[in-house]
Amino acid sequence: MRLGVLAVQGDVREHAAILDEFGADVVLVRRPGEIDGLDGLVIPGGESTTMDKLTRAFDLAEPLRDAIAGGLPVYGSCAGMIMLADRVADPALDRQGDPQRTLGGIDMTVRRNAFGRQRESFEVTLDFTDVGDVPAVFIRAPLAEQVGDGVEVLARTPSDAPAQHPDGDADPEVRDTAGRIVAVRSGKLLATSFHPEVTGERRIHDLFIRMIRGEA
Repeated sequence: MRLGVLAVQGDVREHAAILDEFGADVVLVRRPGEIDGLDGLVIPGGESTTMDKLTRAFDLAEPLRDAIAGGLPVYGSCAGMIMLADRVADPALDRQGDPQRTLGGIDMTVRRNAFGRQRESFEVTLDFTDVGDVPAVFIRAPLAEQVGDGVEVLARTPSDAPAQHPDGDADPEVRDTAGRIVAVRSGKLLATSFHPEVTGERRIHDLFIRMIRGEA
């Protein structure tokens, strides 16, 4: 299986190492021609605004949008979740005042840095559909604020998720972190707001590979 990792910024090596463990032929995607022939693509965690700028600078944005629209399976973690969203509730603005862009593909609205900054990070166990109990660390993570009818919610934060401190940096709309959508699937597209590649969790990548093979 030939799997790519978008390699313009973020946790590229961590994702590539996990895919290599599964026996994939891993391609680090930095040029449009490297998209050709892929069975699937991972968009890593990182900084979504930087990914937006670099994919456009490297002439990757439009080929990636075309590939996603054409049915390429893609998994996005954290910033990758933002990149796969059709809409961003709180897009960053560039120097000209233009909002950041995404690659799209999943009918959802995401909110960036929804749970606050690094000092407000937390860890919970998620009940993840088709996977089981998954330990998840949320570090400057987004969430899916709204999803369309064709989007399956795979995991929400549990009822015992910690409330954010009122003096912290979390979005005022997300002080209560319980019940928030943090993993979704839409056809061959998968997205999580946490970083399994950082915690050593392998089952999310296994799910993605099973999706590509039509086994999940």
